[in-house]
Amino acid sequence: MSAEERLADRRERLILAAYTLFASPGFHATTIERLCATARISNRAFYECFSGREALMRAVYDRCVEETLQAIAKAIDQAPSNLDARIAAGITEYVRFVTADERRARIMHLEVRRAGDVLNTSRQRAVLEFTKIIEGSVADLPVRPPTELHLLALALIGAITELLIEWVISEHPPPTEVIIKTAVHVFRQSFRH
Repeated sequence: MSAEERLADRRERLILAAYTLFASPGFHATTIERLCATARISNRAFYECFSGREALMRAVYDRCVEETLQAIAKAIDQAPSNLDARIAAGITEYVRFVTADERRARIMHLEVRRAGDVLNTSRQRAVLEFTKIIEGSVADLPVRPPTELHLLALALIGAITELLIEWVISEHPPPTEVIIKTAVHVFRQSFRH
């Protein structure tokens, strides 16, 4: 491997190790030493890839968000072009994609909050991207929400986030189908006049 390929390989191994360790035991409980041991690289090699745990956490979180955004956009694009179908397609894909791997759900909905200031900028950027998807999904439809669309999108993101936090932290998590049904209901009711 070339030096660039070795660096890319180490970086990817660290991201994969962090994906598991930041989900459990969590961001604050995961040391650089443990990340390096899991990724099978030296501490020195870690700093060739990332400036610290915070930068690695941002890389993991940003990848989770990007993959989720792609999955949702594809589902909405393939849905019939009416509001109910787009709502159902987007929410169903979001919940199923995020919960298909509990690590992703934990990082996106629990550890993002526990990491605090480390992810504020990344989290705000992610929220903006999710609001754009909601806004774009209804922009060309004759249906208009009874309130300002951007604020409504933010409120709806908050609702689905709290449902998924409940799924992550609950001793007896609600079935994903119930989360989907609840979120679809909230979204649909939000567009009723």
